[in-house]
Amino acid sequence: MTAPWAIPGDIPIGVSVTGIKPVRPNERGMSTDRPERAVACLDAGFSCAQAICQVCGPEFGLSRDTASRIAAGLGAGMARTDDICGAVSGAVLVLGLAYGGNLEDAVPARERTYAAVQKFIAAFTAAQGSVSCTGLLGYNLGDLDEFAAARQAGIVRRVCPAMVRAASELLEEMPGQPGE
Repeated sequence: MTAPWAIPGDIPIGVSVTGIKPVRPNERGMSTDRPERAVACLDAGFSCAQAICQVCGPEFGLSRDTASRIAAGLGAGMARTDDICGAVSGAVLVLGLAYGGNLEDAVPARERTYAAVQKFIAAFTAAQGSVSCTGLLGYNLGDLDEFAAARQAGIVRRVCPAMVRAASELLEEMPGQPGE
């Protein structure tokens, strides 16, 4: 059994994030502007992880509210703990939704998911140089002094939208079916 996969974030025609520009469908009737909508979610005040999950979650039956809640602790390097970038963490959640299985195929689905996550992380690291929030920002947001310096420098507003866009774009490049 193959995992259901219709490129993460493809949202049916007519569905859009409130306050964000309307969905532009492609020839398959799927959204083609997920990176822009994810950045718009970030700009609206959601974390990097929440932005990715809000745009991609509905394809897998999650409401935007549920997707946002699931990702709530993952932004800013896992809640400012000097860990993985929230955009990457959000993308990993989406890959789990896309490739993950159920009781009938738990082990093969886990292996498909691990392979997809490894491919995603390798591509993100090659493009951005790191998956660490601190490595990407140059500041440890878990350190109060560095957090204050990062805010003063406006680093989050400059760097995080690019990371959300990069993660969204990489999700779009993932193969149409596991193993492709």
